[in-house]
Amino acid sequence: MTAKNPYRKNAHLSSYQSRQIIRYFAEDISATKTSNLLSMHRNTINSWYNYIRHIIYLHSLQIDKDIWKGIIEIDESYFWPRRVRGKKWRWALWKIKVLWLLKREEKVYVQIVPDMSAKSLLPIIRGKIDTEDSIINTDWRKSYDGLIDMWYKKHRRVIHSKDEFARGKKHINWIESCWSYIKRRLAKFNGVRKDKYVIHLKESEFRFNCRLQDEDIYTMLIKLLKNHAQLV
Repeated sequence: MTAKNPYRKNAHLSSYQSRQIIRYFAEDISATKTSNLLSMHRNTINSWYNYIRHIIYLHSLQIDKDIWKGIIEIDESYFWPRRVRGKKWRWALWKIKVLWLLKREEKVYVQIVPDMSAKSLLPIIRGKIDTEDSIINTDWRKSYDGLIDMWYKKHRRVIHSKDEFARGKKHINWIESCWSYIKRRLAKFNGVRKDKYVIHLKESEFRFNCRLQDEDIYTMLIKLLKNHAQLV
């Protein structure tokens, strides 16, 4: 009788084989290379990689409910899963809009939004950041004008259009470093299916948070997978 796999329900691999796949995933090695290194079928590796990403996504839904206090940076960016000829401008409707919130030296939070209007952004900010004990740093986007009316009294801004990127502690350099890292990481996939984009984005969020908090990704994944396997 095959022993129960502690990392995935009804898995057909041994615990040792599963840990090898998790280890390569943690090291951000591609599914193709992992398949070659472990002499396993590519479909098996893809199945495990997608499963791990799904668990990370479920984990993110749990921690997204936390309310932040402290110095918070907010920014926005535009992504597209695949390169499209003739599409250059970042405000084009076909791009994916992403809102970024970063608590300095601790964690980042990303969320796909329908547009960059105040109607879309402010409810997310209000639900994530404490109004009393927080200092918010943003650029000069008009969508953030309503933060003062929402009792965020400490709102600092930098004007990128005037080549202003920092004024003492007033900057969003941390968050720009984060999305630069995530953009570079996603680029190596040479295109991501649009319906899979959110789990890849949340995976990158998870990896960056582990870096900020000096946590070992492999250890974190083992813990998450074990906990999830016990729940199903």
